[in-house]
Amino acid sequence: MSGDAVRRAGRATGRVLSAPFAKTGRGIRKVTSAHGAGESGLGKLIELHAVNSAGDMLVTVALASTVFFSVPTDEARGRVALYLAITMAPFTLLAPVIGPLLDRIPHGRRAAMAAAMLARALLSLMLAGAVVTGSLQLYPAALGVLVASKAYGVVRSAVVPRLLPPRFSLVKANSRVTLGGLLATGLAAPLGAGLHQLGPRFPLYAAFSLFVVGTFLSFTLPHKVDSSKGEDKALLASDASRLHREHGRKPGLRTVGAGVTHGLAANAGLRCLSGFLIFFLAFLLREDPFPGQSAAVSLGMVAVAAGVGNALGTAVGAALRGRAPELIIVTMVAGATGVAITAAVFFGAPLVAALGAVAGAAQALAKLALDAMIQRDVPEQVRNSAFARSETLLQMAWVVGGAIGIVLPLHGVLGFAVAAAIVGTAWLVTVRGLLGAARHGSAHPRVA
Repeated sequence: MSGDAVRRAGRATGRVLSAPFAKTGRGIRKVTSAHGAGESGLGKLIELHAVNSAGDMLVTVALASTVFFSVPTDEARGRVALYLAITMAPFTLLAPVIGPLLDRIPHGRRAAMAAAMLARALLSLMLAGAVVTGSLQLYPAALGVLVASKAYGVVRSAVVPRLLPPRFSLVKANSRVTLGGLLATGLAAPLGAGLHQLGPRFPLYAAFSLFVVGTFLSFTLPHKVDSSKGEDKALLASDASRLHREHGRKPGLRTVGAGVTHGLAANAGLRCLSGFLIFFLAFLLREDPFPGQSAAVSLGMVAVAAGVGNALGTAVGAALRGRAPELIIVTMVAGATGVAITAAVFFGAPLVAALGAVAGAAQALAKLALDAMIQRDVPEQVRNSAFARSETLLQMAWVVGGAIGIVLPLHGVLGFAVAAAIVGTAWLVTVRGLLGAARHGSAHPRVA
């Protein structure tokens, strides 16, 4: 056979082998680019966030097998507490800085997202060695991965408003991005579990590949993502008197309004509940799994319930299109409180799974409602900054909830009573302000 014939045969074989992947890629691109999302750049962000979510899940699978399931419960609890302290505590300290820092470098949003991806790619390689040898570099590398992931999330929140297609609500845009991430997470979880059977480092090799792809995808976002034209900084305060600065300096800040701050506080309660349930149930179900089930299966059941609830809440939020966001938030927090109280009184496997599902749905739906309030009540000049800073505060609330879940005794009734107290307190603190905002309508913030 001649050389030309061999090359033609090779190209034909390549086309046949790549056809299923190309067809799948075109199908995904068609979905993500629908309704003007392709032209505005939102479709590219959806794809980027899917890559991000899948990579994070692969890292989680690798770390869970090393930090959690590989040692006895008491030792695992100490390891996870150490992991939380080393990885979360620095982020909690850095969180107040991240928002203002991003305000100062608005022209570098694509670069910031790419840097977060590249950092996690390199750290995934470091972790691949650490999970095998058990070296101390495991925890600093995990710290870097987590901080980079949180920083990406903060930047993404500020980017979405700049990529809205015509006649596209922010709630609908965020729901699409979130659903893309959830689908990618659902696909990456079994993939990571399968790769882990080959060895603990293989999920991290896959994560490295995804984060490298994400690094390049970050720069495919439109240039308008980096533009800060017409933007200002947001002050997360409901007291208008806090707008004014001393020493004659021009403030340049705008309040986000009382309704938004109450909505943010309610969402913080739900995010705190989420962090608490993840850590508390991880240890509780490992020590006392569902009847007839292993610890891994019990945790998987709760994780699936939470994932389904989150997807359902996102879908419902997109369908509601930001209608009556204050009432949605109040209802979601009240519902989560009621289910948590019921689970504490009638503790059992069905109610544990039910609380996971309700918490996932409530968190997703309430966050979309908060997005709608920010879009409605916060001036466009400070909207991007408000999104970045609110997301930072919500991530900090998750840290607090996770810490409570680790230190609490492994007693089901006590745990769910604490869960009820977390969201119940958030409901009591915010319900009056949210209902007042819904009844009277939120006035647009004043310009300082």
